Amino acid sequence: MLGLNSLSRLLASTLSGLVALMLVSCASNYDETADWKPEKLYAEAKDNLNGKLYEKAIALYEKLEGRAAGSILSQQAQIEKAYAQYKSGDAIMAVSTLDRFIKINPASPALDYAYYLKGVANFNDDLGFLSSITKQDLSERDQKAAKESFDAFRELLIRFPNSKYAEDARLRMLYEVNVLAQSEVNVARYYYKKGAYIAAINRAQAAINEYRGVPAIHEALLIIRDAYAHLGLNQLKDDTQRIIATTFPQFADKSLDDFIKPRSWWQIW
Repeated sequence: MLGLNSLSRLLASTLSGLVALMLVSCASNYDETADWKPEKLYAEAKDNLNGKLYEKAIALYEKLEGRAAGSILSQQAQIEKAYAQYKSGDAIMAVSTLDRFIKINPASPALDYAYYLKGVANFNDDLGFLSSITKQDLSERDQKAAKESFDAFRELLIRFPNSKYAEDARLRMLYEVNVLAQSEVNVARYYYKKGAYIAAINRAQAAINEYRGVPAIHEALLIIRDAYAHLGLNQLKDDTQRIIATTFPQFADKSLDDFIKPRSWWQIW
């Protein structure tokens, strides 16, 4: 059995431990921004954003959204939080934030920027270092994001044709429509290489019907021409060759192996 002194020491030690635990808990829950005014929260978030401290900026913007709900400052916090999420590499969260912003702020003066940023967040013209190893281009990847990016830019141009972001959006759309067309042509080329010539013709014709006036269409016509040749449909092959010679004479003597892939989005083809 414990003596009275030993019991007292045990109780004192237990109480000290509990007090220390409570102090640690209080310290971990301490929020230095608790008494900050919304303007100060915004200024601090903006400083972190400018300093590329994106995670800190996002946390502050989220606090500001709650404390200044319904205000212009809250709207600004949402749109800048989306930008911080995009810059931090979290495009999915950025798009989610922007979708929410567009839904609840249909009359916001920043709505054009929201559509533009949504398009940019889904836009990708850089495969990274792996592209130099795999020789893969953008058109060979899943194009869901490219389609969503294109749709966001298109909505911007429809609703805000005079926006300061319109010209850049238009250039990016020109690039994306060729990437999307090239993606379809890549499938046609795959069927062609497998000897599935009817499937190759159908896919190439679908690309021609959906996308007009882009470089990938030249390759689609070459696939159709050569597929007809393999099928022994010489009249159709000759008809396609005449279309190529008339419409795209610079490609009349090209083979599929000669065809050049599309360049960077900002380059004029």
